Amino acid sequence: MKKIPCTLMRGGTSKGVFLLADSLPNNIKERDELILAIMGSGHPLQIDGIGGGSPQTSKVAIISQSTHPDADVDYLFAQVAVTERIVDTAPNCGNMLCAVGPFAIEQGLVSTSGDLTTVQIRNINTDTFVHSTVQTPDGKVRYDGETEIAGVPGRSAPIALTFLNACGSKTGKLLPTGNVIDTIDGINVSCIDMAVPVVLIDAPQLNKTGYETAAELEADKAFMQQVESIRLQAGIAMGLGDVSKKVIPKPILVSPSINGGTINVRYFMPHKCHGALAVTGAIAIAMGVLLPDSIIQQYIDIKAVDTKNISIEHLSGKFEVSLTQKGNFPEGVQASIIRTARKLLVGDVFVP
Repeated sequence: MKKIPCTLMRGGTSKGVFLLADSLPNNIKERDELILAIMGSGHPLQIDGIGGGSPQTSKVAIISQSTHPDADVDYLFAQVAVTERIVDTAPNCGNMLCAVGPFAIEQGLVSTSGDLTTVQIRNINTDTFVHSTVQTPDGKVRYDGETEIAGVPGRSAPIALTFLNACGSKTGKLLPTGNVIDTIDGINVSCIDMAVPVVLIDAPQLNKTGYETAAELEADKAFMQQVESIRLQAGIAMGLGDVSKKVIPKPILVSPSINGGTINVRYFMPHKCHGALAVTGAIAIAMGVLLPDSIIQQYIDIKAVDTKNISIEHLSGKFEVSLTQKGNFPEGVQASIIRTARKLLVGDVFVP
């Protein structure tokens, strides 16, 4: 069997396999077949691979030294389907991104620089740049700490991520359709591309409160079909083409906050409801908070919103996003978050 060095890491509320690009074939089809074999895709438990049987745990990060002058490392994300043999490299994953900095340092791709080391990351999927600041006392990555994030048990060392140019990540525009509000199947939505293309949907318009559990939402087959219909049409309207085999755009239900946050959401990946919230999705939602006349703005008092602490309520708690305007709106808006990551296993994965 073929032996490939790999590291299993938790990044934010996701878990996945980290591979060096040098360990994989250059041919994309061969690379994807190898990834499918590593993960065991095509079976609901991914029983013949090391995938976790869930979209949140069936993820791969491919890392290499960057040739770009503004980056230390390149990061290519792959969302690997569980029951289907599909490798989707269209989106970025901000949760897996949390672990890229620690991985790059421990692989010797980046040298430490005191107690804090900032790793400059280029996301290949979206051609965006992120600075990841990792705790490195005594020249080593520290994973233990006192930072908690919703959706992950225990505490870990904080990792600060700043997205430098997240606006128009896939389409080149914050509003790919040219409209703040579009009407699809009689439902008003906001199609936004900030870190990831999303479709913001008002929960009551789909006869939901927005406070349902993931199981309750997924059990309503008619509702799930309606969400998918909206997503497919939004994909075309956003210039993404046929998205039936892609995981973008992400549908997001929005409703008023009930626990002191800014807004409440249910985030879809897209065919399952996320148990927490994706990093890139949180950034898109935060921009939706600021965007005049968006679907979100009906539920907030924009004058009372602290842009340095936009708090998004989700199934597992809250997710805080800080938005800073470094230039013209919206291109100059930078997003910052605090997350955690942990190294779980280092070794070799074997495939036939």
